[in-house]
Amino acid sequence: MVNVHYIFDPMCGWCYGASSLIDQLRQMEGIDLQLHPGGMLKPTPIGVDFRQHILASDKRIAEQTGQTFGERYLEKVASGEALVLDSYMTAQAIIATERLGRGGFDMLRKIQDAHYQHGLPVSEPDVLAALARQLNIEPQAWGRAMQTAEADLATEIQRTHELMRQFGLGGFPSMVFEADGRRHTVAISRFYGRPNEWKAYWRKVLESQFIQTTAHNQGRSMSEPRHDPVKS
Repeated sequence: MVNVHYIFDPMCGWCYGASSLIDQLRQMEGIDLQLHPGGMLKPTPIGVDFRQHILASDKRIAEQTGQTFGERYLEKVASGEALVLDSYMTAQAIIATERLGRGGFDMLRKIQDAHYQHGLPVSEPDVLAALARQLNIEPQAWGRAMQTAEADLATEIQRTHELMRQFGLGGFPSMVFEADGRRHTVAISRFYGRPNEWKAYWRKVLESQFIQTTAHNQGRSMSEPRHDPVKS
């Protein structure tokens, strides 16, 4: 098993652009994908200048990754309509989903689709609760999980920042995986728009891990003392 640490932010456009690669990765046998939300933006009303920056970035993201942005979202960013980005509430919803034994990445994809396709205000609790219902999460259980996740949120984000500092990672999305008893970083941007190369890369990682594990197990077997059968 290869443990993969995915460092992301729900409100990061480049993370949205990478979503198809991450979805492909998590479906590969032998991969254990672990999510680490980054806390990029506290609740922030977006002004005119930043909106232009977002639109320019989204254009580059679409060109490099092939990911599309919905008309409703683009209209909302380009207009004077209220737009609030909140990495914390959305990360809390992902943690809550995991606490309920559901896939955190499934909630991340719901949030990204709601925001980047439909322009929904994903920082609002009612919108997040509706997304949870789409994952067949019962409302009362969701409410309790959100309370627990709120208490854990600061600690989870701090762990993400510590991981980023440890490996000199400067932004989102970032990735670290564990294999051969060591940790390795992956430059996700190398694979934007290259799903076949991405898949081939991880196949090599998994094959290498399998060879190392097999060799280790064989070494242990050979080093174990052998006992003669007891003679009666």
